[in-house]
Amino acid sequence: MLFLSRQTVRRHLSLYAGSFVALAVGVFMLGLAATATAATIAYRGPAADSITVTLPNADPPTTARVLLSGEDASGLQVVLSMVGVISGFITIFVIASTFAFAVASRRREVGLLRLIGATPRQVKRMVLGEALFVAIVASVAGAVLAQLVTPLVLAKASYTELAPVKLEPASPWVPLAIAVGAGLVVAMLGARSAARRAGRVGAVDALREAALEPPQIGPVRITFGVLVLAGSIVLLALIRPGTGEAVMPLAMFTPMLLVVALTLLAPIVVPLIGRLWALPLVRWTRVSGRLARSNVIAAPRRSASLAAPMLGISAIAGSMVLTLSFAADASVATIRDTLRAPIVVTAPENSPQLSERILGTPGVAVADGAIPVGLIRTDRDTADLEEAEGIDPAVSTRTRAITPLTGDLGKLTGKTVAISKEMAGLGNYRVGDQISVTFTDRSADQLEVVAVLKDAAEINPSMFVPAELARQHAPGAGPTRWFVQPAEGVDAAALTRALDERLAGTGADAVPAAEWQQAEGEGLRKGNQLGLILLLGPAALYSAIAIANTLLMGSLQRRHEFVTSRLLGATPAQIRRMVLWESSLVSAVALSLGTVITVTVGLLIRHAMSVGLTDVPMTVPWGTLLSIGVVCVALAIGAALLPTGVILRDSQPSAAVQS
Repeated sequence: MLFLSRQTVRRHLSLYAGSFVALAVGVFMLGLAATATAATIAYRGPAADSITVTLPNADPPTTARVLLSGEDASGLQVVLSMVGVISGFITIFVIASTFAFAVASRRREVGLLRLIGATPRQVKRMVLGEALFVAIVASVAGAVLAQLVTPLVLAKASYTELAPVKLEPASPWVPLAIAVGAGLVVAMLGARSAARRAGRVGAVDALREAALEPPQIGPVRITFGVLVLAGSIVLLALIRPGTGEAVMPLAMFTPMLLVVALTLLAPIVVPLIGRLWALPLVRWTRVSGRLARSNVIAAPRRSASLAAPMLGISAIAGSMVLTLSFAADASVATIRDTLRAPIVVTAPENSPQLSERILGTPGVAVADGAIPVGLIRTDRDTADLEEAEGIDPAVSTRTRAITPLTGDLGKLTGKTVAISKEMAGLGNYRVGDQISVTFTDRSADQLEVVAVLKDAAEINPSMFVPAELARQHAPGAGPTRWFVQPAEGVDAAALTRALDERLAGTGADAVPAAEWQQAEGEGLRKGNQLGLILLLGPAALYSAIAIANTLLMGSLQRRHEFVTSRLLGATPAQIRRMVLWESSLVSAVALSLGTVITVTVGLLIRHAMSVGLTDVPMTVPWGTLLSIGVVCVALAIGAALLPTGVILRDSQPSAAVQS
């Protein structure tokens, strides 16, 4: 059967070319993410800029090396890991539907094989052999291309905000082997269900099934679809206030699970929603709209395969766009609610001591200039570099809201620390616990937790230490930000101008708190845009290729249908309009489901992030969201009409009789 598989692939090159392209691009993205991640793991910073610490509770005792300069590739490594997850999901998703579509398009041929005596097992082996043949060639091609492009990507990524170091390619064998193996597994899994479905066709019923798809899907697929949908509902229920850092992973993985559930149930869901969208279309277009509706309903598996890539990218990209926008809104509201001082003074690092100038300005009541101090927090099996601040609680509580949930911030003296609620949850810390730390001057100590504070990461760090302790371990450090509270009766605008004059020539800048808050919000949104480009750019490009690829495959396999329609009297213009409305219906169904997922996840994320905040703005990036839909529809219509036009131009109605 392997020989037959190779021959059938050669005979159906136009059909399997689409599967080859989809898998090769998917393996290329996975391989690129894997090789780039290997380069970040292999990077070792200068020994002088690192500290080796002992993990106090590890069994057996171990040490960990922590970079102090911050010039490492950990940021890029995290982004690449997320890119790999998203790209891997899109690859699995697209490949499964592409192979299923390729096999379903050959139902007539499979029926003939069964009719002349091929057993179900032989049919399964033939289909799996075809998938294996295509997968090997496509996976190797994608891996080779990834290896060739990796040096260019690392060169572009070096000396950037995410990786302020020089990255060199590491050994490619392990990451590329993982990518190739993933490609083979994905292809075989994608072809397995289609092969099993083809093997179940009976010898007598084979030709009948080739003419029309069965109206129902199997109970196993329905069962798995319902189970995955139930799991998605559980994840949705977990998106609630107090989730903390888990909110962002939930925002990424919940849409993925919902997409999987809807894809499994798509042969049921797509025709149902397609009927609703077709109601106004039928009234407006009459014949072509009715034909389009009938095609979508009569071929549920084909329609589901065409809708799958659009559903995947619209749901995942839309949810991420909306989530990051709402996260920025919540951050802006957090800054506004936390900051009490009406004036903010910012200065570059290593600037001269400005405290005396600020406090010496007439009208200044309090100037909260926290001393930044780096420390390594060690736990049972981890060592993390943390940015803490040394503060005077009596001063800082007058300029910003530092709210203890438990404990007493007034006890922040000596060898003590106040931590955020998020850190307390991550490390399972409580008031009275001891945290093992190593300061950047290489002195180790134990700090007692005296308070657990409300989270406000945009303005407060995760750890506060006494100002005296910070000066002891970072004597050369100075504040880079002051929150200034005017004396009673002093005009904040006048004091801002006075501070600007007083600080002239120092590089410091005094601005109203509202202006500083706006600048911080804009910075967050710009950072989110960069993150979206890095996270969704490769997946969006691949999805665009998959959308066009799947629709091209679908249109090229309908030559006989189009020619027969011409024989029955349909004009080329009518067939083009039918294809236009059919692709538009499938796009509308996919984007409708993607919109439901996006809105549901976005609103839950907004609620989880906004609890406890007042007057949280709602910024909906309509332009980005609409552009996702417009691009999907344009790709779908273009990829459907282009091959249709070629078929109609090169074929005559008499070809229907000949075939």
